[in-house]
Amino acid sequence: MSAETSVRGAGGFAWAGPGAEAEEGALVEACRLGDRRATDALYHRYRRRVFGVAAKIVGPVDAEEVAQEAFVRIFRGLARFRGDSKLSTWVYRLTVNVALTHVTRRPPRAVEDDVLAAIPAVDAPAGDPHLRARLEAALLALPPGYRAVVVLHDVEGLAHEEIATILGCRAGTSKSQLHKARARLRELLGGTRP
Repeated sequence: MSAETSVRGAGGFAWAGPGAEAEEGALVEACRLGDRRATDALYHRYRRRVFGVAAKIVGPVDAEEVAQEAFVRIFRGLARFRGDSKLSTWVYRLTVNVALTHVTRRPPRAVEDDVLAAIPAVDAPAGDPHLRARLEAALLALPPGYRAVVVLHDVEGLAHEEIATILGCRAGTSKSQLHKARARLRELLGGTRP
């Protein structure tokens, strides 16, 4: 069990683990009432995930800006959160929407095949910095929709049903997009399996 799953956040709200879903409603309600400890607990519960998803979709340069905008939308939107889905699914959805909007509104930053080729291909463990750099560059070269599915499934470990809820599509579409995204990643990496 990680430290995060066993620690209670500010205001006594569980960050994750057993009972966390039962406390979600209380946490959301406390945030709606302006309880600063509850908003801190909500922020601390999701900050790493929000920043991580943002970084993988928009890149490290814009990740902080996107994460901040996502939290602004999260806190403003809590009044409209109905609880039809898990709070985490809703947070992911807002984060992905902000990230995809950011990517489509800014001028594209070209990630050329030359850039990928300049990073040496090494048959090394996943912790290898060269391999990691190649994977991150290839991920940023994917179209934003593909990138979102890869991040949510392969990085965040979400099921296709939850991804479908987040992206507003069907689970079959999520599976198809993931398949196409992985094929494109293989192309970008020169046949190397991601």
